[in-house]
Amino acid sequence: MVSIIMPTYNCADYIIEAINSVKGQTYKNWELLIVDDCSADNTKDIVSKMQADDERIHYFRNDGRRGAAESRNKALREAKGHWIAFLDSDDMWLPEKLERQIRFMTDNNYHFSYHKYSCINEKSEPLGMTVGGISKVGKMAMYCCCWPGCLTVMYDRDYIGLIQVASIKRNNDSAIWLKAVDKAPCYYLDENLANYRNRKGSLTPPSIWKKISAHYPLFRNGAGMNPLLAWMMVFINVPVSAYKKMCYIKTEEK
Repeated sequence: MVSIIMPTYNCADYIIEAINSVKGQTYKNWELLIVDDCSADNTKDIVSKMQADDERIHYFRNDGRRGAAESRNKALREAKGHWIAFLDSDDMWLPEKLERQIRFMTDNNYHFSYHKYSCINEKSEPLGMTVGGISKVGKMAMYCCCWPGCLTVMYDRDYIGLIQVASIKRNNDSAIWLKAVDKAPCYYLDENLANYRNRKGSLTPPSIWKKISAHYPLFRNGAGMNPLLAWMMVFINVPVSAYKKMCYIKTEEK
């Protein structure tokens, strides 16, 4: 079974598409663990209706605002599957995502993997942009740049173990990959199997400096580095992330 980790907060406009992309998978042996961080919209009503029609959907609601890190931690503790996969409540998978990624991992005896994805806008329209990656992400490569997109990651829970991360506001998914890569390298499946939604309400900082400095808590609190080493890793990430953007993010010409 695949346990799918889905934190959510005020995503009523998109969560139906996200859940339907899970329900539409050709691989059927999954459970979807939705952790609602006290949404103020009608997320709970939407999920309850969909949950009534599919017993594989499990809904949890935090007793107060906890953030995405603690919401993912809760879902990971509740997960019962052999495989762990991640899908945020405003993103979508293509129908063969689980089937093809599991086959890729089992055929090659991999324990941790990611794949290519496309970008869409708030209206689910394609932005003509695809994001790829390097074929094998070891420890150093993962610390130097967040290569996997959250919606593309899958790992073998029996091999990797239970992961819990520090409660950091941004890049908390990257904190999971840093723990997972300590157990196994992350291998790249060169197939486009998901759609990532670019929207105005994201937590991405607006300025370049804030984007750079937002990585400091990842290394300081998420990875437990001392301040000097944490800042060093922050500035190592700058050129490597630029390299990723230049070489592995493709934009179609209009």
